[in-house]
Amino acid sequence: MAEHGAGGLAVRARDLGVEGPRGWAFRGVRVEADPGSLIAIEGPSGSGRTCLLLALTGRMKATEGTAVVGDARLPKQMAALRRVSALAHVPGVTDLDPSLTVGEHLRERLLLQRRFGDSLRGLLRPRGERRDEAALRVDTALTAAGLDREALPKGLRTAVRDLERVEALRLSVALALIGRPRLLGVDDTDLKLSEAERAGVWALLRSLAAAGTTVLAVCSEAPEDAVVVSTRAAEDTPGTRSDQPGGEPGRSRAGADDGAKETADAVTETGRA
Repeated sequence: MAEHGAGGLAVRARDLGVEGPRGWAFRGVRVEADPGSLIAIEGPSGSGRTCLLLALTGRMKATEGTAVVGDARLPKQMAALRRVSALAHVPGVTDLDPSLTVGEHLRERLLLQRRFGDSLRGLLRPRGERRDEAALRVDTALTAAGLDREALPKGLRTAVRDLERVEALRLSVALALIGRPRLLGVDDTDLKLSEAERAGVWALLRSLAAAGTTVLAVCSEAPEDAVVVSTRAAEDTPGTRSDQPGGEPGRSRAGADDGAKETADAVTETGRA
């Protein structure tokens, strides 16, 4: 899903940490991942997983340590990173409106993309060209996210409240892909999913990484083929599996709430997940 000639972003972090009012969300995290990697942020709920996801996508300012994601040096160039990254399935940040249909969500995201993400040259193109481009973006995003509109009860007129949990996750990913990000962050990839559904989600994320987009995925248990960064407590064993190419230890101290409210408050661009 990366734009032609662009590709995913490399992720490098050294001793990265975020401290909140109630202590460290995570601390001492190290990451070394090449462009197009599938990076699993692994740990129990409340261990700072979402905070790390937000920090590495430019939505939360690190308190200590350094990180370079693509060409962006954090925390100084967070805005530049936000322009080429996107979030999906993050509670309190990218929540879907249950009363809206799948099609309404897609149209809304296209309008936001046109207003905030597209170039002036694109806005000046003939209306027919813009309409065709929008349709292509939707089709490409839905296909990449593995969401078959024909399989939905009412197609694009299906309300979000009628979607299965994994379908809602795929829709959130599709909405993020409309912006053609080079880095995609996905939260709660295995929350309340069956074993078969989790396998399907990881297959989806692998396919996105294989197509060139660097993927950051929050989970409680990571697959063996991912670059794994752990947010378990600092006294635990190092969390990045040593058998992964370029993998180095990552650790965290639980303290700050990993809940939806603090997550939403940390996002620095309202409405621009």
